[in-house]
Amino acid sequence: MKAQDIMVSNVICVDMDERVPEVKNLLQQHGFHHLPVTENDRLVGIISDRDILRLVSPFIDSVSEQARDIDTLNRAAHQIMTRQPIRVKADTPVTEILTWLKKVDISCVPVVDEEDHVIGIITWRDLVNHAKF
Repeated sequence: MKAQDIMVSNVICVDMDERVPEVKNLLQQHGFHHLPVTENDRLVGIISDRDILRLVSPFIDSVSEQARDIDTLNRAAHQIMTRQPIRVKADTPVTEILTWLKKVDISCVPVVDEEDHVIGIITWRDLVNHAKF
């Protein structure tokens, strides 16, 4: 089995300059946990919901909110993304993807073509859904 056999191919990506509120909204609206970040349609990073949780002040929309808390929302995707994410090609064997997920402690890998355009994404959930026990 290869990456192309289990990847989700309708991938929503965000531009490097997209602001945190829009990234957060996309994650919540679609129930995603990861968003690839692109520049000129090429993969340059990935943002997870955990990255957003670490960044955004817990005081937003509370009585304790201050200007510095609101500033956390003004950051761009390129400021919070993981740069140079591990990526795979469509013909990468699933066993290799599993090895990467375990070795590097990540929960998804983008699938790219020869020009680094995102053509899919594989999460640990996709692997579990396709597992044969």
